[in-house]
Amino acid sequence: MSATNTALKGLPKRLVQEGLIDEPMAREIGANSAKHQQSVATYLLENEILPPEILAEIAASEFGLPLYDLEAHNWELQPEKVLKDKLITKHKALPLLVRGNRLLVAISDPTNQHALTEIRFQSGLLVEPILVEHHKLLTAIDDYLGKDGTGIDEALGDMGDVTLEDLAVEDSDDDDDLQSDVDDAPVVRYINKTLLEAVKKGASDIHFEPYEKLYRVRFRTDGVLEEISRPPPSLAPRLAARLKVMSRMNISERRLPQDGRIKLKITKKKAIDFRVNSLPTLYGEKIVLRILDSSQARMGIDSLGYEEDQKAAYMDALSRTQGMILVTGPTGSGKTVSLYTGLGILNNDERNISTAEDPVEINMEGINQVQIHSRIHFTFAEALRAFLRQDPDVIMVGEIRDLETAEIAIKAAQTGHLVLSTLHTNSAPETLTRLLNMGVPSFNVATSVNLIIAQRLARRLCPNCKQPHEDIPDTVFEQEGLTEIGIPRDQIQLFKPIGCKQCTNGYKGRVGIYEVLKVTPAISRLIMEGGNSITIAETAKKEGFRTLRQSALRKVAAGMVSLEEANRVTKD
Repeated sequence: MSATNTALKGLPKRLVQEGLIDEPMAREIGANSAKHQQSVATYLLENEILPPEILAEIAASEFGLPLYDLEAHNWELQPEKVLKDKLITKHKALPLLVRGNRLLVAISDPTNQHALTEIRFQSGLLVEPILVEHHKLLTAIDDYLGKDGTGIDEALGDMGDVTLEDLAVEDSDDDDDLQSDVDDAPVVRYINKTLLEAVKKGASDIHFEPYEKLYRVRFRTDGVLEEISRPPPSLAPRLAARLKVMSRMNISERRLPQDGRIKLKITKKKAIDFRVNSLPTLYGEKIVLRILDSSQARMGIDSLGYEEDQKAAYMDALSRTQGMILVTGPTGSGKTVSLYTGLGILNNDERNISTAEDPVEINMEGINQVQIHSRIHFTFAEALRAFLRQDPDVIMVGEIRDLETAEIAIKAAQTGHLVLSTLHTNSAPETLTRLLNMGVPSFNVATSVNLIIAQRLARRLCPNCKQPHEDIPDTVFEQEGLTEIGIPRDQIQLFKPIGCKQCTNGYKGRVGIYEVLKVTPAISRLIMEGGNSITIAETAKKEGFRTLRQSALRKVAAGMVSLEEANRVTKD
């Protein structure tokens, strides 16, 4: 019997009955969870398809388990050494209480019977599962184990303590003295601990900044910079020198910008990559490190924040054998992750996939990745020409910067290849006019571009501490555009950030805000007729197109994003 004719059962059926998802989505979730060899509950939790508190409530009712709030638990009663740390980490199960020969265990996936069997075998006790919210369980496990499960805490512990006082050494302008201090133990430990703390906090960038009377270190977390520490200003040359040595730069060159990379080993099996850039400033070299997290490319399209119709349009474009998919947005808006998520879907033994990037940020096995070198005139255009002689199926161009690259990419899209690339424009309709302004003939644009995605990243409200806004006037709904997003007023509840120990100022993680423009026959005709971005957007709206602003407000209505954050990201 085919999957389409099989009756829904268990948790997917219950979610459909509750109106939380529709039947096609339920079947897709079932298929994806089977593909990833996960239970439906685990798949829903890891991909954040539903809020954890709602999923926990539904699962408790469906499986007849008690629902428990971990924040009300008396941790003084928690038993120690009942289960090995490895088993707790493996099954995301936390021992709460021992009553006679019974062990109460907090879980978030009620279908994981294998976990309960292993826990019963290891503890020698009868196991009584209690259902809790997933995000609260993960936090409680981290607190119980005293680590984050990545090896970072162990690495930090092995380094010992280092204080700013340890670093307060006198500056020297002598290169020999500077070279001898590059491996100075306090400096080495401070740099390593800073890098690891940034990874642990989920930062995307680290800034080491010298000024006349201060030196500061900042992390960019969830898109916002935050000051972390202020080492002594006299330490600036030594910190810069240490970072340059780690990233294989020329330590004696302080007048020109340099680029490098660092691979920091945490354990035998885990390493973190950093892209490093040095910039000579008035008071020394500013060093910025970009943390390259290849796991982001394996997040899965369901966790990126696309709405169902937007995801369907992207998947449809990816399923085609030729044409062009363009992703647009400012630096740091998640374009690379969107592209690599698409490449991850396409990546199999049947396809030859090649990418040209500047620089290569995410390593993915099975894809031929090429680094652009403008100094030796190895450009995107040159890489594209080489790709076309290598029997490609899918080509990804890091960025279309000029007419030559655009023409070769469009030629490839018209001759049986699927091409993915990025442009720097503010919206999806503007991308089409940008190509025309570059000098690409309107016929080529109309016949080669299949889909355009414009995107931004918004900070996600912390599910643990967000609170509803009270008594918002109807005039605010009208002024902000909440009355124009297709959701009834009585179904919209706005939330505000509060802040707790599990988040940063009320926010935890980020979610994508998208506008997805399909190049339909009507849009193609407008392009051929020389239509501008305004007329293209008006026609697209008649076909269901939503702007970035409308998509952001729908995230606000869903309780994922605050109105303040939506305004920060999308309001002109």
